[in-house]
Amino acid sequence: MALQLSPFPNQCAAGVHAVGWALIQPCFWILNNLIALWKSTTLEKTRQLGQELHRHRVKLVFGSILFFFLLIISCLIAFFGFILWAPLQLCRRPFSYHKETQISPEKETHRGFELVGKASFGFATANLCLLPDGLARFNNLGHTQRRATAIGQHIVQGVCRPHIRIFVDSPSSCGTLSPSNSILPTVNPSTYGATDKQAQPPSSNSSVREYAEGSVAVSNSQVVYVPCDDTEDPLTVSPPLFNSNQNSNQQGQAGHRSAPRALLSQGLRQQDDITWEVSSLFPPNVDILCLEEVFDKRAAQKLTNALKPVFGHILYDVGVYSFQPPCKCNTFKFFNSGLFVASRFPILEAQYHCFPNSRGEDALAAKGLLSTKVLIGKNDKQKNVVGFFNCTHLHAPEGEGEIRCEQLNMVAEWIGDFQAANRKPDEDVVFDVLCGDFNFDNCSPDDTLEQNHRLFDEYRDPCRAGPGKEKPWVIGTLLEQPTLYEDNINTPENLQRTLEREELRKQYISPPVPARDCPLVYPEPGQPWIGRRIDYILYREISISRHYRTEVEEVTFITQLASLTDHVPVGLRLNVIMDS
Repeated sequence: MALQLSPFPNQCAAGVHAVGWALIQPCFWILNNLIALWKSTTLEKTRQLGQELHRHRVKLVFGSILFFFLLIISCLIAFFGFILWAPLQLCRRPFSYHKETQISPEKETHRGFELVGKASFGFATANLCLLPDGLARFNNLGHTQRRATAIGQHIVQGVCRPHIRIFVDSPSSCGTLSPSNSILPTVNPSTYGATDKQAQPPSSNSSVREYAEGSVAVSNSQVVYVPCDDTEDPLTVSPPLFNSNQNSNQQGQAGHRSAPRALLSQGLRQQDDITWEVSSLFPPNVDILCLEEVFDKRAAQKLTNALKPVFGHILYDVGVYSFQPPCKCNTFKFFNSGLFVASRFPILEAQYHCFPNSRGEDALAAKGLLSTKVLIGKNDKQKNVVGFFNCTHLHAPEGEGEIRCEQLNMVAEWIGDFQAANRKPDEDVVFDVLCGDFNFDNCSPDDTLEQNHRLFDEYRDPCRAGPGKEKPWVIGTLLEQPTLYEDNINTPENLQRTLEREELRKQYISPPVPARDCPLVYPEPGQPWIGRRIDYILYREISISRHYRTEVEEVTFITQLASLTDHVPVGLRLNVIMDS
């Protein structure tokens, strides 16, 4: 469908909808605060211990009476608002679209990669649990609006930083290397992007910080060799490696070089032909970002405001509400899908589908699939170069793998239909990515059905060794909710250190789910403890143009949102190579 800024076909419908929602909002806000008054996070409970018990009880009693009285009054107003709001959902488009006009078209497209035959694209996904504040507290997360603002700022801080590759001669004698926020140069968001001119390196006064026995020089897009012996030269700076699409295009094959005995870039490691890291910051130069559980409308707007200087094209408030035709959704939808896509590239087409087979509390949200087609640029023959990006959030409750398998069937079918309808013969397709919160992992016996789904025959999972078996370096992405504010994981640096140590990781990552009536034996002898990885970024090669091929540059497990969400975000960088 054609992308419009407003989800409504005309200004009249949008105005009536705004009035209806304004009448509903007070009741929604009061109910939300009433729940939040009685449901505290573990962090708030710790703080309440320092208060007088009598004072806390008085606050609960009188606050509950006040909110309950206001709720009764606001329900009548909300009823009239509902009469205006509900019918308009049938003509509402299933997403809102923001286009940042201040970003020039030259900075939104990828130019020149056909000259060197190589490009690099970055993707990231994260479940943010941005439910209304009262409901988010059931996941031990509160203050949704403040979290949304902080998350947006953290993401921008991470993706706008320089791409630094650090070569460490002896990792056994050095601690984890990760750039501190204090040493990162301020990057103007308008200069962000894979085709932008790289910012000037910061002055040496602000770009050097010592780590353990080594030193790290931080500058924009440069390689740093870090010896861990004080007798050696502390710094040897090599010519820049590619850190973005522009650099990879200009560097070409010259960007590759042999590394010292161990390769570490902010904790970077290479195993099973996959480069991976646990990073306390979001990867630099992310091109497309997929977020899940952005259910709250105000939180979605705060995220949009924070991300729009970097990501010029944003789809938010994705999904349907109220009653829908039976062929689309089977129940009344109180919440949208929670999907949120931010792209540096222009979005040419977008389509949303709602899962019709949701059950229980999951049926209250319009979970589904959002498929997009983005414009990367033009090739040397002036043909459009495009990419397909899909994101989803599957059924959540454990023990209901049949429902998730049905949804995976729909995902495969809907993606195929979308690409068949929107792929043009004169276009080059350079990537086809599927990501999101799948709500099953590749190690739980309870998820055997999903692990063997045919979708994994088409889409490649760089973290997967086979059905039911992860690669040994993989890290689970679902955190244990009661532990979110403990010292070992309440900051990005602490969570990074914890995830890198298996004996600590097993205390904070959710363990696999056993099959019904079967004891769990995990891990197998000689295998590492990984935990539940339910956040995926998959890519497919059979659907891209035949003279292109893809390879994984790196996989990143991101700890920058520690204490802001109960998931560990995941990043993937793909190299797209044109065959000669």
